[in-house]
Amino acid sequence: MDIAQITVTLVGLGLSVLIAWYFWFSEKKGVRAQAAGGFQEAKIVVKGGYTPDVIVVKAGKPVRLTFVRQETAACSEMVVFGDFNKSAKLPPGEEVPVEFLPQKPGEYEFACQMGMLRGKLIVE
Repeated sequence: MDIAQITVTLVGLGLSVLIAWYFWFSEKKGVRAQAAGGFQEAKIVVKGGYTPDVIVVKAGKPVRLTFVRQETAACSEMVVFGDFNKSAKLPPGEEVPVEFLPQKPGEYEFACQMGMLRGKLIVE
């Protein structure tokens, strides 16, 4: 092996580590829900995933997450909040509010009915 091959190998390994860290190990901060009309509200766009996919709220205050589906993929036609026993159908192009009251702090997942699209609700 000459110096060029060693350099290319080391650069490739370094880039692989950075990509793995970015996608699997970096912590996402999340978007804090805004207070409005007695609810903590956030708007979530559904298009190949949830944007934003991490929402931060306070425990003991009602939450209203409004989903807007901007695609027609079968996987994204429903959102499920298993820990809160809530789900909603998401027709394309319509705003669909999902309301619930998180009582205990923690991290709670939400997902499509197939579990392929995922998001997280952080309750403080």
